[in-house]
This record gives sequence, structure tokens and C-alpha cells, in this order.
Amino acid sequence: MAIHSIIITVNGAQERLDVPSSMTLLQMLRDKLGLTGTKNGCSAGECGACTVLVDGEPVNSCLMLAVEADGRQVTTVEGLAHDGRLSALQEAFVEHNAVQCGFCTPGMLISAHALLERDPHPTEQEVREALIGNLCRCTGYLRIIKAVQEAAERGGA
Repeated sequence: MAIHSIIITVNGAQERLDVPSSMTLLQMLRDKLGLTGTKNGCSAGECGACTVLVDGEPVNSCLMLAVEADGRQVTTVEGLAHDGRLSALQEAFVEHNAVQCGFCTPGMLISAHALLERDPHPTEQEVREALIGNLCRCTGYLRIIKAVQEAAERGGA
């Protein structure tokens, strides 16, 4: 199997890594960089637990090869907090109890963050549409939607 050297910026830090051709971005983030916030739910791009931002756009990292991320910027859930402080969106999730088991939370946060970056004042319908690729088995979505709306009212992601 071929090994490729890539340079990738993850959460603002440039990384130079050697990765096998078949390694997914998800595997690279978790296994090579120790960023375990991004979850492996289905390995088929159906659940959204592995969602990260690649050049600002939500991507299912289980479906993207690590070599495809060469030269690109990736943001994981770990990159949403700054200087040890949760983002407004993360705080809203906590305050609204928008987590239950927490497995879907990283993907939900990333998808919601991307929405709020595009549209700081989304409607409830726009929030629902932005989260359509993220499945939750515990909360029933209402608390998640309310948390995103609260973060928007506070001024964004």
C-alpha cells in the first residue's frame, strides 16, 4: 500500500503526516492526531457523527480520504472552543441539555457551526435543514434546534 506525505491544517495547526492511501480523514484525525471528538458512527456517511469542516464546509470524514485533505483546512469539534472557553454554540448545547449520550453531539455542533457561519440568523426550518444529515437517537432534536437558535440570538457560532 502506498504511503503519502500530506500537509494539512487542523484546528489552526499545520501538520505534516504520512498516511496510507486507504486511510480516511476520520481515521487520520483519531488515530494519527488523537482528535477523538469526531466519532465513527456508521462508516457510510449516513449518521453525521464524523462531520468536520473542510475549508469551511461540512464533510463526512468517514467518506473522505486523508490524502484528499492535503493542503486543506480542517476544523473538528475540538477546534470550536477558544482559549479554553466553549463557543457560544457549545454553551447553548450545555444550557439546553441538547446532549444525551453525546455521541452525535460533535457532528451536530460542526453542522450547526457551519450554518451559523453562513447565516447568523437562521429560521427554525433552516436549522432543521442544516442538521438533516446528523442523526440523534436520544434527544428528539427539539433541544438541539433550540440550542442552535439560542446561539444565533447570542451572536453566532
